[in-house]
Amino acid sequence: MKRLTLSLVLAVCMACSKGKPPGTARQGPEPPMKQASSNLITLDAAAQKSSKIEIGQVTVRSLPQIVRSTGRITTDEDRTWRVGAITDGRVMAIRVNPGDHVEQWQVLAFMHSHDVHESRAQYLKAVGELARQRASESYALRGRDRARRLYELKAGSLEQLEHAENVLRNAATEVTTAQVEVERTRTHLVEFLGIDPDKKAKPGDEGEEEDWIPVKAPAAGTILTRSVSSGTVVTPANDLIILTDLSSLWVIAEVNEEHLSKLRAGMPVRVFVQAYPDRPFYGKIAKLGESLDAATRTLKVRVALANKDGLLKPEMYAATEIELGGSQAAPFIPQEAIQEVRGQNVVFVRRDSGSFEVRPVGVGRLSNGSVEISRGLREGEQIAITGSFILKSEFLKTSLAEQ
Repeated sequence: MKRLTLSLVLAVCMACSKGKPPGTARQGPEPPMKQASSNLITLDAAAQKSSKIEIGQVTVRSLPQIVRSTGRITTDEDRTWRVGAITDGRVMAIRVNPGDHVEQWQVLAFMHSHDVHESRAQYLKAVGELARQRASESYALRGRDRARRLYELKAGSLEQLEHAENVLRNAATEVTTAQVEVERTRTHLVEFLGIDPDKKAKPGDEGEEEDWIPVKAPAAGTILTRSVSSGTVVTPANDLIILTDLSSLWVIAEVNEEHLSKLRAGMPVRVFVQAYPDRPFYGKIAKLGESLDAATRTLKVRVALANKDGLLKPEMYAATEIELGGSQAAPFIPQEAIQEVRGQNVVFVRRDSGSFEVRPVGVGRLSNGSVEISRGLREGEQIAITGSFILKSEFLKTSLAEQ
């Protein structure tokens, strides 16, 4: 009796198991991409022909090894000048605005300072002292000549002649000292303050007052900022104007720590910006940073970049490609073969003459209309190229029908 009861229980359990619908044993959310058995799309030859689906193969291509990074464009600090006040004073006139191009030694502004009056007074005093010493020298010269004639006529002594010659030598020394002082005070006016002590302003010459100090450009370039206006009181610690040569720029790239051992100064770099996405700009690594960023674990790499056409601007974001010098083989496919499904890049791999598998892939570099595949495909596999969008539509349609 027990054997009969056990057999009935087993029979009932087997019947329940056979009648249970598939997939009900596992509960939970559906994965983002369906399993391989559900990733197949079937199209007969006629449908493929009408959809103009063309088949191609995954090919392997060797490309130079490069390191990609992001960065920003900055001014070249070696060709940037911060023009400041050379003495305490007040800005009297400004001649330039941000964006203006200036030439070397062009006047940017005028300022007034009491240092000009003091320096001019010292110069005039030195000029007067030189005139007095020259008069003394002339008098001593005549005294020496007279003492010499008297000595030759036996009317004067040798001691008198020697004394007159000593007085003349002392007078010549005083003239030399006075000349040095004149040159010193004049140099301070001309080269330090930019004042011509011999020039007199003409009435009505605006901005050409004889006691106004000109602020000049140390080099040709473009005005970046102007931090003062007429009437501003300044000191030697103030930057009045920042001037830079935009024909040379820097790119500060942030490179991952793993690539540090491969980098060195002088390596060629390609730079891309959003304003000109299809045009590379060429530079070279000028210097590697001395420390890593504690938060991002990246190394700052300075790239020197020529900007002769003036297309690049400071503070642009940039993408950089640093050539390491070697080559690396990788699979490539035409860019049009890649479609996006549920936020993933996918391709349609041909399984047989009438079916395609939807397969996620990783993408890398672009090269002449082809894209590098970092994962998901092998050399020689056949994929749909032209018409892959039709396969994507069929796959999404089938997925919605199944849901």
